[in-house]
Amino acid sequence: MTRKQKKTLIRIVVAAVLLIAVSLLPDIPMHTQIPLLTESVDGAPDYGLVLLKWPFYLIPYLIIGWDILWKAVRNIGHGQVFDENFLMCVATIGALVLGEYSEAVGVMLFYQVGELFQSYAVGKSRRSIAQLMDIRPDVANVERDGQIIEVDPDEVAVGETIVIRPGEKIPLDGVVLEGASSLDTAALTGESAPRDVAAGSELLSGCVNITGMLKVRVTKEFGQSTVAKILDLVENASSKKAKAENFITKFARYYTPAVVFAALALAIIPSLVTGNWDVWVHRALTFLVISCPCALVISIPLSFFGGIGGASAQGILVKGGNYLELLADTETVVFDKTGTLTQGVFELSALNPAPGVDERDLLETAALAERHSGHPIAQSLRRALGSEADPDRVTDVQEIPGHGVSVLVDGRRVLAGNEKLMVREGVKVLPCDQVGTVVHVAREGRYLGCAVISDQLKQTAPAAIKALKQRGIRTVMLTGDSQAVGEAVAAQLGLDEVQAQLLPADKVERLEALLSRKSEKGVLAYVGDGVNDAPVLSRADVGIAMGAMGSDAAIEAADVVLMDDNPAKLTVAMEIAHKCMRIVRENIAFALGVKALFLILGALGDVSMWGAVFADVGVAVIAILNATRMLKTQA
Repeated sequence: MTRKQKKTLIRIVVAAVLLIAVSLLPDIPMHTQIPLLTESVDGAPDYGLVLLKWPFYLIPYLIIGWDILWKAVRNIGHGQVFDENFLMCVATIGALVLGEYSEAVGVMLFYQVGELFQSYAVGKSRRSIAQLMDIRPDVANVERDGQIIEVDPDEVAVGETIVIRPGEKIPLDGVVLEGASSLDTAALTGESAPRDVAAGSELLSGCVNITGMLKVRVTKEFGQSTVAKILDLVENASSKKAKAENFITKFARYYTPAVVFAALALAIIPSLVTGNWDVWVHRALTFLVISCPCALVISIPLSFFGGIGGASAQGILVKGGNYLELLADTETVVFDKTGTLTQGVFELSALNPAPGVDERDLLETAALAERHSGHPIAQSLRRALGSEADPDRVTDVQEIPGHGVSVLVDGRRVLAGNEKLMVREGVKVLPCDQVGTVVHVAREGRYLGCAVISDQLKQTAPAAIKALKQRGIRTVMLTGDSQAVGEAVAAQLGLDEVQAQLLPADKVERLEALLSRKSEKGVLAYVGDGVNDAPVLSRADVGIAMGAMGSDAAIEAADVVLMDDNPAKLTVAMEIAHKCMRIVRENIAFALGVKALFLILGALGDVSMWGAVFADVGVAVIAILNATRMLKTQA
């Protein structure tokens, strides 16, 4: 609890004790139609007892309500007349004038209780996000002129070397030059499992170095680093309001003056007809207390704020409440393939040796032939071999563009490449029906077999697609890969549709066609990670980017970022969005329903001032408590 909240709580307790004490005082009339004037038993005016009433009740009233009175006066001076402070002041001062002293203090007292609940709930939500986003480092340890000096991360240039000790936050994105360690990535990804890094590993700012000391070469200045972008996304998220939030803002703008004039009419018109001014003014004041719109004005933005915070806890960055609203209505999800549904890392998936050829001989020969290539296909073959090939065994390396390589391995001519290379060299190949990149290998004119290299599915991709289909969401994949590879991946995952061999411009065109096919209120989301995905991410109703390995362009263009590149987090985001919208609808229906009922009963004189307090403060507290459920979102 903050210092301000503690002061408010003390004021509430003191005012409540004084109110009870005053209520228990003997021989003081608790109700009178004309303040400061009563009649004694013999019919003569009696001022003494009534005069005591004002100071006794005025003390707790001012203790608990002085800030509300001041806010109302200040806002009127700024031209902002019709707000909840104005309604509270008019209602409670009117109650004092009518001699309803205990009700006047009680209304202000319980209103402050509601404000305390609101302050605590919003504070808890902000602290939740602040803890998740407490990833901005205070300093960076830079190595300059042989010395380690502490500087602000903003002052570190790209290419400089920084030192990160155990327990320190990584201040800037970079590549490890020396050292090995484990990183706590929970602040970025929501995952508790540490990630091991060594020389050559890429580091993202915002993670915490757990074990060893690291020397890191900075690759991005602070303003472009991962931590800076995340902080910017979260800080600006509240500026993008959902339709429900905009509705409540406009609603309050017109609703508040409307009920003020309605209360004024309720006080004057029936009184002119009946002459019972005290009855109808009392009803009008009760009407004002009931009409306060704080339950909606507070709880709806708090629900979206809590949703953004809850999503952040799961490593999902949502750039605004409006995107939570859209996620809840998603009916089609379109995926990129490489780096989104697949790992984007090529691995050996099959070895098909020719008759009489050993698998190990085929793999070793292929790996040696690709020994000097930096292509991902060559790297996957060397990884599959499991041991470092002796470079001295490979000579006379000849790259054949669009075909493969020709080398001497142990003095014997080896060919490794596609089928075109084998045809060109007169080597007869065996058919290969497996999907992937096929590397045929021949030695001294004899066909040894082929290796199949393919991009591996992410482990969570099948579960992610299954969960989406269970929700009735249509799944589509747009890929630049070959038709055969695209169809094979789609079949593995159970996708509803696949379109392959697409250039970036083709993807936009196909996405436009998918958008034209969706229902009027349906939402289409696109999930991607590459630079070529930026145009479609921007064009989709909701763009979702992979945050760990995704390109800067994709993250900038996206509306939602999955920080750990886990496609299964998409359904988590949708669950959070559905829960958020369910709470919003519950609060709107509850608040408007209760207020409408009590406003009618208040106008008919069937609700006391205490009932009005419940219709205002009670409803607000219940709505706020309901909204805070968003802070308890679980994966």
